[in-house]
Formats: sequence, structure tokens, C-alpha cells
Amino acid sequence: MKILVTGAAGQLGRSLPAALPQHEIDARGRADLDIRDRAAVDKAVDESGAELVINAAAWNRVDDAETLVRDAFRSNAVGPRNLALATAARELPLIHVSTDYVFDGNGDRPLSEEARPGPRSVYGASKLAGEEAVRAANPRHHIARTAWVFHEEGGNFLNTMLRLARQGPLRVVDDQVGSPTYAPHLAAALAELVDSSDWGLWHLAGKGSTSWYGLTCSLFEAMGIETEVSATVTSEFPRPAPRPAFSALCSERGLELPPWEEGLRDFCARRGEAD
Repeated sequence: MKILVTGAAGQLGRSLPAALPQHEIDARGRADLDIRDRAAVDKAVDESGAELVINAAAWNRVDDAETLVRDAFRSNAVGPRNLALATAARELPLIHVSTDYVFDGNGDRPLSEEARPGPRSVYGASKLAGEEAVRAANPRHHIARTAWVFHEEGGNFLNTMLRLARQGPLRVVDDQVGSPTYAPHLAAALAELVDSSDWGLWHLAGKGSTSWYGLTCSLFEAMGIETEVSATVTSEFPRPAPRPAFSALCSERGLELPPWEEGLRDFCARRGEAD
């Protein structure tokens, strides 16, 4: 199958070709395809000869979105709508990636596909608008919500913690809980959806949950780092965009990722090889 992948320069985008070795992948980053441009989207779908599109492109600057509202919605809502309209017009399936930030995070139990969204931030609202646009425009869709994505390359929480570890003791918030997700594991799950016509919403995140503090402690233990880490609370690090306090994801649809601890082990092994 010929598959067009958008957002190819991101953590997930870089992981998808390896997860889809039997398919012909046309992977395009922002420089190659701006999904906010409807004409460019139509042209790319036609040029690629795509039989399916995976949208891994997104505006992920969560705090900046609070002031750059139009930019966030153009990337996270208008862009997915363009892809949904283009694929629907050609009777093609669309796999679209969303986020746990569509939830308010006020609960204390893992959130399934049946949970009601209620974003607290502009970023979360823009991603929910993207979901709704895809759902409305193309019935042949998979919407995959994920969370706390990490990869050994690129900017993410784990790589930031490894960099900061060289600077001495760290304080990390312990009152935000989620489901860390290793990008290659997410890519493998999306590969399973390529041949599925069981359309709709999926929660695809690392199985289980932890806090940012718990994740940092596990990372340093696995990497043999002895930097001191202490737990703190979100209010000690005020940010423009509110974060959901508890947004661990679970699924009731039968497609699960490996436990987040397994993803962390794979991450550490590959980081160790690179170092």
C-alpha cells in the first residue's frame, strides 16, 4: 500500500517507516507539506498516489498556543480538516493522531475512549477541534489519542532530564500523572490500524501510568545516573497553559501498547548505544 505520512520530522513521524516496512511510504515534513494549505494537501495526496494517509503533524508548543491561538488552531484543527476533506473526496482512509490534553485531568482513573473530553488549554481545545473535524469530514477514519511521547532523538521530557542531570539536583512535579509512550511502540500500533476498517476513536498510549517525577526516577535508575531528584508540585512551576493533573489513558477496544516501562527500557538501550 502507498501511504502518505505527514509530520515526518517529528518523533512519531520518524518512527513510522520502520513500523511499515511492507508499505511504500511517502514521508513529508512541514518543509515538504504544510497541511494548513488545502491546495497543497490535495496536490500531495494526488502526487503520492496514497491509498491511506497518516497525520502525525501537529502544533505541540503547548504554552505558546495560549497566545498564538490562531496558529494553534490552523495547525491542529484546520490542517486535519484539510486532510480529512482530501481523503474523503478520494475515498481514502485517514489515521489522525491526537492527545490526552483533550481531557481536563480532574479524575483519578484511567480514561477510556468513552470518557468525555474537556480541554483546559488552547492546545487541548485545538486538538479536540481537529478530532471533530476529522470525524465530521471523513467516515473512514481512525483517531488515535496518545500521551507523553518520547524518542531517543528530538526534544522531549526524557532527553531534557538527561541534559539537566549534568547540572545537579533536580525538582520534578509529582502531581501530574499520565501514560508515557515510546514513539516506536505507538508507530507499531498505528501500523495495525492500517489494515483495519474498525473505524473510530482509539486510545494508544504506554500501558500503565506514572508521574513526571516517577518517570524521571525510573529513567535515572535505568541509565545509572546518580543525580538527586526530589518531588514537587505543579504550582511550584507555573506555566501559561494548564496541564491535566491525571490523564492516564486506557483502551476498551482491544489494541494495547506495551507497558511504559518497556518503552523506557528500549529508549535507554538505544540512548546507551548512541552515547
